[in-house]
This record gives sequence, structure tokens and C-alpha cells, in this order.
Amino acid sequence: MSGETLQVYFLGTAGALPTPYRNPPCIMVRRGSDTLLFDCGEGAQQQMMRSRTGFLVDAIFVTHWHADHFLGIAGLVQTLSFMGRADPLPIYGPAWVHEAVSAIRALSRFSLKFTLSPVQLAPGSAIRFNGYSVRAFATDHGMESLGYILAEDPRPGRFNRERAIELGVPPGPLFGRIQRGETVCIEKDGRNLPVSPADVMGPPRPGRSIVYTGDTRPVPHRIAELITAPDLLIHDATYDDECRDRADDVYHATAGEAGEAARVLGARILALVHISSRYTTTAGHVRDATRVFGGTVIAPSDLELLELPFREDE
Repeated sequence: MSGETLQVYFLGTAGALPTPYRNPPCIMVRRGSDTLLFDCGEGAQQQMMRSRTGFLVDAIFVTHWHADHFLGIAGLVQTLSFMGRADPLPIYGPAWVHEAVSAIRALSRFSLKFTLSPVQLAPGSAIRFNGYSVRAFATDHGMESLGYILAEDPRPGRFNRERAIELGVPPGPLFGRIQRGETVCIEKDGRNLPVSPADVMGPPRPGRSIVYTGDTRPVPHRIAELITAPDLLIHDATYDDECRDRADDVYHATAGEAGEAARVLGARILALVHISSRYTTTAGHVRDATRVFGGTVIAPSDLELLELPFREDE
């Protein structure tokens, strides 16, 4: 698992209204060989082509059923059918996911070559993948809505090569077996002695994690019940701080509020998304967030790619 890539493609970073430079919300996460979409606004397919990601999608997670967050699914599944997809496509979301998928099937008016599999999630629901999970949490958007946490499983601790040799383990294949969690037997002074991972491995190290809020008022304390110190927090920042009252009225967040959420959670990187079409620059958003959050703040443009490495100190 230690060699798995974790990449985030910001395919759509606009608010409810697209602009010539920003598409409706769509975040693609590639973890190893898996590709997940978090929301899928209209035009997502074109953004995939522009980013040269291809159309391999293993699952779609929808935060809520406002049109800018799911209208791209209908076109995408039709394209996948044209391309000969046979594997089922899970579509996860809050209440109404079954009705939404039924509507997508009805609107398509042609026979899909694969199955759409709607799965209703609730706050606390967790979906297991190979080496990581995606967990839902409740957001505050004036309707049933969810955010998502992608969290890798803990990694094995560091291998103490010198200690292994000291215990009589010869360099070579046995090293790898121990690092994979096996206990091995070695011959030392005429005796067969077991050497377990606990003898030569350090404590487990945390995997990487991503939090995606979707549209919401700030809910950092709800998120903190499930995870702290995420590597990346992708947060609603529809408005700058001058529009705090407006943000509160329409159940969105300001950049400063997103920064405060990142501070509370101890995030490494804060990405500000769902930018209102009223703004031609995000300089004010970044300024407002950095005023309260000392970590890295970005306001990614559409098609930007962010790769998350393991922390150097871990």
C-alpha cells in the first residue's frame, strides 16, 4: 500500500452557476487503480477529456440533489455504455438516491449495457475499498446532504533492518515476509527461533486522508468526530468574508469560515471550491482563509491536479 498514488483532479470548482472558466462541482480522486467521483456536475465528461483522465470510474459519491452536483451523471453513464462498460456502477448518496438513479435511467431512453447501483448513505455510513474507506458525515445545507472522508488504512511501521539482522534474520526474502505481517522462523545457535513483525517493526503509521464537504455551512466539529489532521480539506468557500450574512442565509460558507474549519481540524492543505460566479479572482478568498489558517491554502482552478504524498515525518 505504501506505493499507492493519491491524486485529486479538480474537474469542477464553480458554484451553482458555471462560468467560462469554472465548471459545476466535480472532484475526481484516484487512489492506486481506483477512480472515484465526488459529485458530477454537467460537463464533467469534457473536463475528463481535457484532463486526459479517461472515463474509468469505479464509484460516484453525490453530496446532495441540487442539479449542479449530479446532472453530469446522465451523460457520463451513456458514454460508458457506448464504450462497452459491463461492470455495475455504484452511485452513493443521501436520501432520494434511488429516485435520482431511476430518473437518470428514464431520461436516457436507451438500454444501458451495465447496471446502475444506487446506495443510500446516512451520516456515519462507511464504504470499504481495498486499503481505504469512504465515510459519510452530515453537512448543513438546508436539506439532506452529506460530506465524505476518504481515509486510508494505517500503514505498517518502519522496518528496523539492523534489529532484524541482530535477531538473526538474513537480508533477503525474509525481510519482505516480515514487513507483510508474517512471523518467520530462523535458525540461530542450533535452534529455530520465531521473529514476529512486532520484534522489528515500529508502530503503525497513519494513511492519507481527504475530506470533501460539498455545499455546507461549516461543520468542523462533526468532521472531527470522525477524523482530525486530514491531508486535504476540500471545503465550500462560495463567498469571501464580506458576504458572511449571505453565506449564512443560503447555507454556504465563506473562505474565512473554511479557514477556521481547517484550523480546527488541523488540516495540512485547504482547497477552496464552489466559488460563486460573482468573483473574477479568488485572491480575496485566499486572503480570508490564510488570516485564520496557517497551513497551505489553495483556490484551485478547474483541471488542476494535486498529488498527495505520504508525510515525510511519517
